[in-house]
Amino acid sequence: MTAAGSVFLKPGKERSLLRRHPWVYAGAIAQVRGAPAGGDLVAVHAADKRFLAWAAWSPDSTIRLRCWSFREADRIDEAWLADRIGAAVARRRGLDEGTDAVRLVYAEADFLPGLIADRYGDQLVVQMQAAGVERHREALLDALCHASGCGNVFDRSDGALRAREGLPGTSGVLRGEAPPDVIEVREHGVRFGVEVRRGHKTGFYIDQRDNRRRIADLVRAFRARHGRAPRVLNCFCYTGGFSLAAALAGAETVVSVDSSADALALARANAERNGIVSTPASAAHPPAAGGGVQWRCADVFEELRAMRARGERFDLIVLDPPKFAANHHQVDRAARAYKDINLNGLRLLDPGGHLLTFSCSGAIDADLFQKIVAGAVIDADVECDLRARLAAGSDHPIRMTHPESEYLKGLWLERGD
Repeated sequence: MTAAGSVFLKPGKERSLLRRHPWVYAGAIAQVRGAPAGGDLVAVHAADKRFLAWAAWSPDSTIRLRCWSFREADRIDEAWLADRIGAAVARRRGLDEGTDAVRLVYAEADFLPGLIADRYGDQLVVQMQAAGVERHREALLDALCHASGCGNVFDRSDGALRAREGLPGTSGVLRGEAPPDVIEVREHGVRFGVEVRRGHKTGFYIDQRDNRRRIADLVRAFRARHGRAPRVLNCFCYTGGFSLAAALAGAETVVSVDSSADALALARANAERNGIVSTPASAAHPPAAGGGVQWRCADVFEELRAMRARGERFDLIVLDPPKFAANHHQVDRAARAYKDINLNGLRLLDPGGHLLTFSCSGAIDADLFQKIVAGAVIDADVECDLRARLAAGSDHPIRMTHPESEYLKGLWLERGD
């Protein structure tokens, strides 16, 4: 494709592009030559006219440019886009040995800024969150279907990021047949139902695959060390991913809390898929040993306090809340929320127990998240070791020159005896 214009940056604003960071904000731009429309290809130059990158123009976004390539010799056309798609799909080969739910394209990390593509069996679900990929929608869909072998594509470009790009939200069938209401996928022997039409993200938290497996390993290790099965608490459980992993690994009790009745209904259905008996939340006795789970529809902040008042205790706790900070203006409020749930979670954790706590807020970086959790440890007056820092699975690679791709941060803490 031919460049629709050239963009020249203000003096000194070329530094981030020289470090191959793929974004340019509106305030860094000195001059635009030509009349590029949203999604058009433009050449980006430093103030001294040096070529810096090929980028997609986004006139309605604060991120005015998203870079395709930093090599002047590249020709950004349909063949180039197809090569990028093919390379992204190829680097995920082998993951399908343990699961048929895989992220095939992860936006900037795969040099396709704004494009998300997840695979659930033979169904693709895409999110086109930037003007550049929206402009080349058909070429990208052709390449995705060819590289993946999937003929069914459903659009979930209905999030807030589209509005920031000046794009309307869209959702619906793009290729092939409409997906069923629930698609069943497998992950390390666990069966899950995924609602791609209306679930969070594209229907499932694919990014937590490795951490769900870690939970199962921790349950088995706890049994071996203590001679009994652990009591597990999963907060913000959504459709029950961590809960099922713990129950199938042999947890004695799994209490799962979420404020969404719809999510809990699918979680119960997922439990049934795996032969797990669910105990009514009102029952006075704990769920049955060896896989029983209890689902509680409640506000997690309130329920954590209520559980402490009732004297409930747990050996393994998972805190995986939704995004608390959508932007930097919400960081202070989000920090207080993370501090609150971690403080009250730690107060429910028995000595020798484990806490796995997460943040998916891009505006909360890993260092800040660790400081927040450390503050909760201090205020809870407990001793904890940091056993590991946790992240998304390998199908969510982190591009070293684009740290924003590390949206999911996690900490694995072990409480001292």
